[in-house]
Amino acid sequence: MKLQELYARHPVLTLDELLRNLDEGYSPKKRSRESLVAYHQREGRLLRIRRGLYAVVPPGTSPEDCPVDPYLVAAKSADDAVLAYHTALEVHGKAHSVFERFFFQSNKPLRPSTFRTCRFECVLFPKALRDKGNQHFATTTVDRAGLEVRVASLERTLVDLLDRPDLGGGWEEIWRSLESVEYFDLDLVVDYVKLLANRTTAAKVGYYLQQHAETLMVEDRHLNPLRQLRPKQPHYLERGKSGRLVRDWNIVVPESLAKKSWEEIA
Repeated sequence: MKLQELYARHPVLTLDELLRNLDEGYSPKKRSRESLVAYHQREGRLLRIRRGLYAVVPPGTSPEDCPVDPYLVAAKSADDAVLAYHTALEVHGKAHSVFERFFFQSNKPLRPSTFRTCRFECVLFPKALRDKGNQHFATTTVDRAGLEVRVASLERTLVDLLDRPDLGGGWEEIWRSLESVEYFDLDLVVDYVKLLANRTTAAKVGYYLQQHAETLMVEDRHLNPLRQLRPKQPHYLERGKSGRLVRDWNIVVPESLAKKSWEEIA
């Protein structure tokens, strides 16, 4: 594949992709091909995002002002990356707010990185998924500038956000975002909770579904399996925050969330 063709098809690409796709007509030697990549970077055709990751600079723009899709950057940050948490909401068009923090899951821990005003954060796949080799459960692929990007489904995102609210912007942001979703495959939600086998997460999801039973058409067959998984002793919805005990789920819900206090301000 010629470089111009590669650039046209891959607006963000890794060094491995560059080296792998360069024709042997350029050079069969890896060091020579690396030198060619460095040359294109000096010429302003490639913009280095971080080590091993580049953005293509479109003709007529400069490396300083060329647009770079941060979702592609996150998706290309690891070979097995799955866009997740609040970033998944944004990709699905369901986020209440737009963040400059971008989250992806991977099997390997990676240090956070920054590019321009964006911060990219890697979160390990939940241990239960890694142990069972089921990291891609309830994920899907979406087209982003002609590239396939793997992203958590809305069902998985619901559970993941309730499991890790710190990666969703807080309860108000999570609630407002999730409430914009008209439909969830509730059987898939329950199956994912079972797979995670976390009692507190099961209680959180059960509480959310019970609170939205009418709009989401939640039935006892969805709630009962979650009740069986709920903690035996009260757990806090958010560590260190007191609130109201919801006995049906054995969780302590912060008053601001129980009352949805942000609606009073609105």
